Amino acid sequence: MTDFRRVTDDLSVSPQIGVADVAEARRLGFAAIINNRPDGESPDQPASAEIEAAAEAAGLEYAHIPVRGAPGPAEVEAMRRAFEAASGPVLAFCRSGTRSITTWSIGQAMSGAMERGELVRLGREAGYDLSAALPR
Repeated sequence: MTDFRRVTDDLSVSPQIGVADVAEARRLGFAAIINNRPDGESPDQPASAEIEAAAEAAGLEYAHIPVRGAPGPAEVEAMRRAFEAASGPVLAFCRSGTRSITTWSIGQAMSGAMERGELVRLGREAGYDLSAALPR
């Protein structure tokens, strides 16, 4: 069962997806998938290469930007670039979705694209608490 959580018209986040979820993402109109989960974090997670192959077969763009712990500047910048380069709505995922929305939100705040209060609100509406992750 998919748990795609809409953040904006252009971004949804999700806990770990499987190969079958890729077709559902395509059906729902996503153009790209961003995987923020490092390979091998859990023995039951599909490898990035499996999700990438399914995304390519479904005609979706794919980026693997693994985030271990708190996202650093390199991950934030890579996420921002992948998000901006996407040809349509993006589905980003990790184990729970927290690293995905946090990494995206930090990039949005740093670029000035969105204000902290709006990002915290969007996070809360999607089921994530971003108040500690975003600088004041």
